[in-house]
Amino acid sequence: MMMTAKILIVEDEPAIAELLAFNVMQAGFIALRAHDADTAWAQIREHSPDLILLDWMLPETSGVVIAKQLRAEPRTRDIPIIMLTARGDERDKILGLESGADDYITKPFSPRELMARIRAVLRRHIPVMPDENVSAGGLELSPTTHRVMAKGTSIELGPTEFRLLQFFMTHAERVYSRTQLLDQVWGTQVFVEERTVDVHIRRLRAALEPVAADDLIQTVRGSGYRFSTQ
Repeated sequence: MMMTAKILIVEDEPAIAELLAFNVMQAGFIALRAHDADTAWAQIREHSPDLILLDWMLPETSGVVIAKQLRAEPRTRDIPIIMLTARGDERDKILGLESGADDYITKPFSPRELMARIRAVLRRHIPVMPDENVSAGGLELSPTTHRVMAKGTSIELGPTEFRLLQFFMTHAERVYSRTQLLDQVWGTQVFVEERTVDVHIRRLRAALEPVAADDLIQTVRGSGYRFSTQ
């Protein structure tokens, strides 16, 4: 189950940008747009996209320059990049990949090919949770219905708390640091502080408290958290 990804389209040709946005949204993703480098950086700061479709030729700069800048910044270096270009020369392809792009697609391209590339790159970066129902500690979690039950009682959880609980239940008794939880639940390209984990742990425990299941989420001093039925 892949989280709904935010795709930033950095393309200065309106017709192409519109076509890309349409296909991205048709595939169930969220489309963000930027027509130049300044707008792109503003979108990145505000929305932390999960993937960037980056045109090689942009006003006043190039996609290669932006890709190198993204890779040089700690907060953006893990965002997947697919370079879009009319250049088909192998040397250009190598230059694009060496600048930090994860993939490279030459115009004109079919929407089907583009979406296949996007999904392939996202799978390498975004955590994929199993679709199977899981039971542990008196809790029953169903990914397909997005429901958690305890002794016949339904537990209301936000999307992040749901993913967090699902990860814990499928990895019971193991201790995970805040950094590991960020990577496994939020993804390596999501830029949030470690204390964000603590906030969601508190929310998760508060939701589990009415069914006396909050003690399943244990704090391991100096190490992190674990889900334990012991």
